[in-house]
Amino acid sequence: MPGPGPHTMYAFGSGVGLMSLSNGKFSPHHCIVYAVNAFLGPDLGSFSEWLTSTLGVGQIFGSLIMDSIHHPFYYILILGLPLSLFYSWMSRVFLHKGILDSISGVALNRMQCLLLVSAGSLSHFFLDHLFEENGHSSMYTWILSTGWWKSRAPVNPDAVVVVGSLCTCLLGGFIYINRVKHSKSFRTQWTQSVKLILIVASLYCLWCASQIYFRNPPQPAVGEEADLGVLVFLAIYFFLPHSLCIMSMNSKDYLNTTEQQLPL
Repeated sequence: MPGPGPHTMYAFGSGVGLMSLSNGKFSPHHCIVYAVNAFLGPDLGSFSEWLTSTLGVGQIFGSLIMDSIHHPFYYILILGLPLSLFYSWMSRVFLHKGILDSISGVALNRMQCLLLVSAGSLSHFFLDHLFEENGHSSMYTWILSTGWWKSRAPVNPDAVVVVGSLCTCLLGGFIYINRVKHSKSFRTQWTQSVKLILIVASLYCLWCASQIYFRNPPQPAVGEEADLGVLVFLAIYFFLPHSLCIMSMNSKDYLNTTEQQLPL
């Protein structure tokens, strides 16, 4: 599975990108809490198992910790609250001691830390599910199982109609929502665009699932493509953690405020 380097670089890369795009709402405090949990977070279970096996004591207990913590959701449920309290306290210490700039001058609160802990855990498994167990992880195996590998997949007319209609609705709907000469605010456009994507993605997944799991005999949903597995994986392990990072942002645009206060 990926080591500390890829986990840390992926999280810091995403975090620094959000810092740049958010204009100060996603601060260095956000970035470091997110990155620490993407790297060290769920691997606390792996470290506990390694430590107990190396010392030759409590190996069963170490394995239990591994099974409980090295999990995208158990990690959040078990350690989310205590870690959010700890990181919120550390954010205040770092700010008051002048160790880490927050741009806003405000430390992270517990809810922001909980969101970042959750985002870090899910981002950790974004890499683990793809690059561990020699490509035979349970998640990766399931993703591939939603494709069609028995023979050359036939081109079903109903699949062409459904998939073509959904993609057309997505493209046409997006253009309509963001059309020129409108009176809607950017936030309204953004909200409606997200709703459109979620609706089309849900219908797309429902179509794929109906062809794979509810049809007897099953047939290819979209040719040979494993679209259902790919969409579900990306929704949980890519879009959701980045959405949690966005939700954790400060509500005020601090860089613009600071720039307006600077003397000419």
